[in-house]
Amino acid sequence: MEPMNSMFRRGRSLRALLIAFALACAGVAAVVTGAASPSRADTSICAQYGRAVAGSYVVQNNAYNEPGTQCVNVSSNGFSITESDGSVATSGAPKSYPSIYNGCHYGHCSPGTALPKRISSISSAPTRISNTYVGNATYNAAYDIWLDPTAKTTGVNQTEIMIWLNHVGSVQPVGSQTGTAGINGTTWAVWTGNNDSRNVISFVAPSAMSSVSLDVKDFINKTISHGLATTSWYLTSIQAGFEPWAGGAGLAVNSFSATINGSGSSTTGGSTTGGSTTGGTTNGGTTTGGSGTGGTTGGTGSGSGCKVTYTPQTWPGGFTANVTITNTGSSTINGWKLAFALPSGQSITSAWNATVSPASGSVTAANAAYNGSIPAGGNTSFGFQGTYSGSNYTSPNSFSLNGTACAR
Repeated sequence: MEPMNSMFRRGRSLRALLIAFALACAGVAAVVTGAASPSRADTSICAQYGRAVAGSYVVQNNAYNEPGTQCVNVSSNGFSITESDGSVATSGAPKSYPSIYNGCHYGHCSPGTALPKRISSISSAPTRISNTYVGNATYNAAYDIWLDPTAKTTGVNQTEIMIWLNHVGSVQPVGSQTGTAGINGTTWAVWTGNNDSRNVISFVAPSAMSSVSLDVKDFINKTISHGLATTSWYLTSIQAGFEPWAGGAGLAVNSFSATINGSGSSTTGGSTTGGSTTGGTTNGGTTTGGSGTGGTTGGTGSGSGCKVTYTPQTWPGGFTANVTITNTGSSTINGWKLAFALPSGQSITSAWNATVSPASGSVTAANAAYNGSIPAGGNTSFGFQGTYSGSNYTSPNSFSLNGTACAR
């Protein structure tokens, strides 16, 4: 019989593969399965990979291994699981990871987020959460924090940090316990292992924590001390939710916040202070993201060059697009404007991580205050949601950055 830890790692590999496969298939997406779609309070999501904006954050259903139906109810800054059918073996991957996050995950960024952000430029990353637990299920309640050597906004990151606030039933983290760590006045059990090429480190609370305030930077520092990251890496997302193996209805994140402090700015979800930017506000279900002042216009730097990756997801009459700008030149770009033409019949309804105007025709996306600098060889991403007419969706065919044509 295969050892439990080995089987668990294999199950977690299934999680990454299934997510990547589903997000690569355009036919999977309905409105709620597109990127960070604006939502009203108390929106219900039952689609396997459905997601919706919750204030400054994104809630994702993420039922990657669910044998039945899972539904979540989205509130202003949290969610509750209203249906979670069936069960899976505790020796393998959980059914799902319904969660709320600040940052970017598989190409979907929360409105106005400052992430990805280099760890060396983060002074602190305070987070607060309040959970409701149930007893008639097998699950954990955990943060999932992602680190990578690059400013990655999609795909699998190199190191995963989990913070287990509670667990019910015979479940355990990836790998084995390798020590303890004193953080925030609590002695956490430290588990380390790997999931294929990805490092996993888990911090397990000695008893259930239903309401807690933590500094994510403390856990990142411990991860670095284990040799699983360096300060030159990037924090790409802070997620919090539940991994149920059996049941799960009634579990809830009542409230959640995650703030990124550093380099003269403080960003809570989509609201940035210190950089004079407010992005990602939600008004009556319509999100206006990435607006702000303090971002440098124009752009400087010699040895210029750029590449644009444009990744759409569509459904009848609507679409989202994730746009990644890579600096292929030899010097840093300080302030950027990306110009492109939307095909006839397309109109932008919301955007994040950039100011995009006008809504149709020849449009320009300008950086926010927190992402105007792109180092040589680095990249940044923004996204938008829109509508289109007709039966076929088409993408823009050319882009120019600060007046320079970009490769595709």
